[in-house]
Amino acid sequence: MTISVFELFSVGIGPSSSHTVGPMRAAARFVSDLRTLGAFDDVEDLRVDLYGSLAATGAGHGTMTAVLLGLEGHLPDELETEHMEQRVDAMRATGRIEFGGSRQIALTEDDLVLRPLTVLPYHPNGMTITAYGDGGMELHRETYFSIGGGFVVTEAESLQDNSDAGASRGLNFGSAKELLDLCNRYGCQISELMLSIERETRSTPEIHDRLLHIRDVMVECEKRGISRDGYLPGALRVRRRAKQWFERLDREDPDRRPEYAEDWVNLVALAVNEENASGGRIVTAPTNGAAGIVPAVLHYAVHYTPAGRNDPDSTAISFFLAAGAIGSLYKERASISGAEVGCQGEVGSAASMAAAGLAEILGGTPEQVENAAEIAMEHSLGLTCDPIEGLVQIPCIERNAISAGKAINAARMALRGDGTHHVSLDEVIETMRSTGADMHSKYKETSTGGLAVNVTVNYVEC
Repeated sequence: MTISVFELFSVGIGPSSSHTVGPMRAAARFVSDLRTLGAFDDVEDLRVDLYGSLAATGAGHGTMTAVLLGLEGHLPDELETEHMEQRVDAMRATGRIEFGGSRQIALTEDDLVLRPLTVLPYHPNGMTITAYGDGGMELHRETYFSIGGGFVVTEAESLQDNSDAGASRGLNFGSAKELLDLCNRYGCQISELMLSIERETRSTPEIHDRLLHIRDVMVECEKRGISRDGYLPGALRVRRRAKQWFERLDREDPDRRPEYAEDWVNLVALAVNEENASGGRIVTAPTNGAAGIVPAVLHYAVHYTPAGRNDPDSTAISFFLAAGAIGSLYKERASISGAEVGCQGEVGSAASMAAAGLAEILGGTPEQVENAAEIAMEHSLGLTCDPIEGLVQIPCIERNAISAGKAINAARMALRGDGTHHVSLDEVIETMRSTGADMHSKYKETSTGGLAVNVTVNYVEC
C-alpha cells in the first residue's frame, strides 16, 4: 500500500528515528493502553527490556532517555528541546519519572534491561514493557518493534497480513512500475499523483500547510545548527563545524553564486545532522540518521533552480510529494532501518528520495524521476551502518553531506537521458533488500564492526 508522505516526514527529536523516536512512541503508547485497560492507576512498578540493536547502541542513541520520556506521556513531535532537557535533568536528579505525567515512579536509565545478544524474530529493534501492580502482579505486558523512521508495531501487529490493505484505493501503488503506470494512465507527474492520494484523507490546503510546516522545521533545524558551536555529546568529542563553515561561506559568497552551490548543500546537511546528533528537533527524512539529505537537496532545489527561485513554496510541496512516493516504495518493499539492512536503508533511501524530488523540480518526466531515484540507490548499495561508540556522528554526519551531493548528481544524470535505463527502481530496491538480508549483523547498527571497531576513539575527531 502507499504510505503517506506525512508518515515518512515527521517531526521528532534526535539522534535516531528508530532508536529514539520509535521507543518514545512505543512507551507513550504503552501508557495510553494502560489507561484504556483501566489499569493505569494500579501501576506500582515498571520493567523495560531492550533487545538487539536497541540494546547494543541504545546508550549512544539516547534510547533509554527516550523510553523514560515516553513513559511520562511525551511524544517526539510535540516535545520541545528545552522541555526535554529539563525533564531529563529532573529524572536523573530524582531517580524518578512522572509516570503518565501525573505521578512519580522510581525508574532510571540504569534500570532498563539491555539484551544486545538477543534478537527477537520480527526485527532487531525490539523492546518489551511490563507494568506491575500490588505485590508484583503483572498488569500488562507488550512487545514493540521500532522498524525505522519512527514507525512502531506491536508483536501482534507484526504477525498480521496487511498485503491487501488499501487495495480498494484506485490510486494505490506498491511498486515503481505501478507508480509509472498510474502516471501514464492519468497523464500526471509523480508529485501530482501523490497529492491525489493524500487528498483521500486531507484537503489540499491542509496538505500544503503541513508540507510547508515540515519545510519550516527543517529550515529552523538548519539555522540552529549553524548558530551553535562547541562539542557534540558523547565520548568522541566531535567538534561542531557548521557555524564556522557558515561564517566562512557567508563571507566568501554573500550573493549565493552557483559555483558555491555544493558548499551550501554540504553545510545544510552538516548543520542538520549536527543538530540531530545533539538530540535537537528534527524531521525524519525518512529517518533521523539520514535527516540531512532531503533538506540539503531541497535547499539546492529552492535556491539553484528556476522553479525554486520563482516559487519556493510550490517547489517544496512538489519536492516532498515526489520524494514521499519513492520513500513509500522503500518502506513497503524493503526497509529504511539501519538495524535491518544497514545504512543503505537510511542514507541510501534518503538519497534516492531526494534525487526523485529534485528531478521532479527540474522538470523530469515520471520515467526520469524514477531513473534518478534508481541511480542514487544503485550507488548506495552495501552501505554499512557502523557508528563509532553507537553515536550518530561518525561516519553519519559527513555521509549525509556526501549522499546529498550524490542525489543531486543522480537527478542531473537522469535529466540528461530520456528515462530509459537497464536497471529499474523495483530491481534496485529488491537488491537493497536482499543485500541487507545477507549483511552480517555487525554491520547493521550494532557498533560491533567496521569503523566502530577499527577506529581508536581517543584519536578521532570528525
